[in-house]
Amino acid sequence: MSVTSHLEVLKQKHQHLSDAVEQAQRSPGVDDLDIAQMKKQKLHLKQEISRLSAH
Repeated sequence: MSVTSHLEVLKQKHQHLSDAVEQAQRSPGVDDLDIAQMKKQKLHLKQEISRLSAH
């Protein structure tokens, strides 16, 4: 897999998590720990995207 295609996959995953976090925050029954975990995964993806984009 090329770096460009890997970046696209990471960006798609980041967007999916972003959408999931927004939806979870609007749902009253979702645990705050679950939301925090999704945000942590989202941050990790963002850092990986930034790292790969710098090369």
